[in-house]
Amino acid sequence: MFVLFGLRSKDHLVGTRTMTCEICRWEAPQQLIRRTTKFTLFFVPLFPVKPASHYLVCGHCLGFRKADARLVAAI
Repeated sequence: MFVLFGLRSKDHLVGTRTMTCEICRWEAPQQLIRRTTKFTLFFVPLFPVKPASHYLVCGHCLGFRKADARLVAAI
């Protein structure tokens, strides 16, 4: 008998805002991404294993960085 289990992370687009990138210093659209990680059993996601985290992705340099809580609350 085989039991397939593991973790799966999935990204969801929360919103987009034009801001100055902290990495490349360009005024470009920044995408706010919410990442959730869930326990899976036979490739079916069952329950979250850690709290969701938020990230910003720059539209110019594709830089990926953690978003602060003030920005997440504003969007």
